[in-house]
Amino acid sequence: MQSRLRVQGQPIQPMLVTFPYGLFVCAVVFDLTDVLGGPAFLGEVGYWTAVAALVAAALAAVAGMVDLWDVPGGRTRRTAITFNLLNLAMAGLFLLGCLIRADAPQRGASVVLLLTEVVALAVGGVGVRLGARLVRRFDEGRRVEATTFDALPGVASSTVEVVPPRP
Repeated sequence: MQSRLRVQGQPIQPMLVTFPYGLFVCAVVFDLTDVLGGPAFLGEVGYWTAVAALVAAALAAVAGMVDLWDVPGGRTRRTAITFNLLNLAMAGLFLLGCLIRADAPQRGASVVLLLTEVVALAVGGVGVRLGARLVRRFDEGRRVEATTFDALPGVASSTVEVVPPRP
């Protein structure tokens, strides 16, 4: 399968998915610090980090929906749909938390909100596992298992040559 959205021949969605996951984890860390008695501004930082993650998740979801058109039927398509639904569920739980916090004078986290975010990260973790399976499945023919530069074809032993891109 070739993705419709690519950069330098690589699909964009796996690149985009890393941003919301990383930002959601950071938001949980900030909220955990706030709940455990850290400075109050960390709750505000956690809120805005979650908002930024939701924007990134929306971009990744659009790329995922475009890529879904090219996924062959059967088990692979079911895995791709499940992957996208899990990402949507994770983003939905964080969206719920952001909506609850939006009207608060201080956007700090509560214990219940933090537990909801941890559940959302667990759901997202299952999505990461499915996404990795999809990437491996579609990249089987082009994948190079290299542990050193010596294992890569066309690379001299212990020397790396930088080649400028072709115009």
